[in-house]
Amino acid sequence: MQLNITGHHLDVTDSLHNYVVSKLERVERHFDHVTNVHVILSVEKLRQKAEATIHVSGGNLFADAEHEDLYAAIDSMTDKLDRQIKKHKEKMTNHHRGNGSPKRQPAPEQE
Repeated sequence: MQLNITGHHLDVTDSLHNYVVSKLERVERHFDHVTNVHVILSVEKLRQKAEATIHVSGGNLFADAEHEDLYAAIDSMTDKLDRQIKKHKEKMTNHHRGNGSPKRQPAPEQE
């Protein structure tokens, strides 16, 4: 997984970088086909914002969160990404796998 973290109007410190990496490991644990992640951390007056775009096989996922605390915004953003990645994984695994579909069931035998 390639990770790119940028900051708008703030310096991305080592502790911030390590925190984002540790939170995104949870997302990668659920779905291992993550190729690229771009995280933008920004500060505007009292509003701290974290946004991320994840490139996965089959599409892109985007989540953003705002909070007064940047760490809380990162937590909220990763929670949203986690839900989206689980939903994406379910769509990928359940696609055309229905054994109960009418086309796949054998015709009932008539006597």
